[in-house]
Amino acid sequence: MARKKTITREQILKAAHDVVATEGFSRFTARNIANKMKCSTQPIYLEFKNMDDLKQELYRQIHHYLSVDIFPVVRTGKPLIDLALNYIHFAVNESGLYRALYLEYTGAGEEMQKFSYDCFLSMVKKDSSFDHLSEAELISLHTGTWIVATGVASLMTSGLIHLTDEEIEQLIQNTIDHILSDDNLVEVNF
Repeated sequence: MARKKTITREQILKAAHDVVATEGFSRFTARNIANKMKCSTQPIYLEFKNMDDLKQELYRQIHHYLSVDIFPVVRTGKPLIDLALNYIHFAVNESGLYRALYLEYTGAGEEMQKFSYDCFLSMVKKDSSFDHLSEAELISLHTGTWIVATGVASLMTSGLIHLTDEEIEQLIQNTIDHILSDDNLVEVNF
């Protein structure tokens, strides 16, 4: 008679998430995840082909969480400013996961860049004041607002600055206005 599985795929993903959120991707190993669940590594390899498979599934889960529960929250009614505010709130409220995703070198930099750009595009499409922008202008707008939001998020997460939502909103709006004014397009290739 075959042994019954006692550790589920969901439990493994939760433990993997906990490891990443508290210790970062540098500690994303089968041994550390198994230790979190107080078991051997065998259940991990029964549920996932390898650690890359587990990491990709964790990314999918995190992307879903960010795109459904975090980034679309309406705070001001201005989708791009709301996205920046939500990104900053995520950084402050879930600083370990934020650092692991956006500040650590994890080999997923391009993936997080694409995910962030796709979230940005979906928010910009909700605001008709951006309908006239060319692809180059959209890329410039994304680059500028993301750099400012990441700077604010990093500084707030480390406790070096303390800004209100109103101050952040004004900073992001000033950034948008500056980028979209004549001759201020920033061309950046990642």
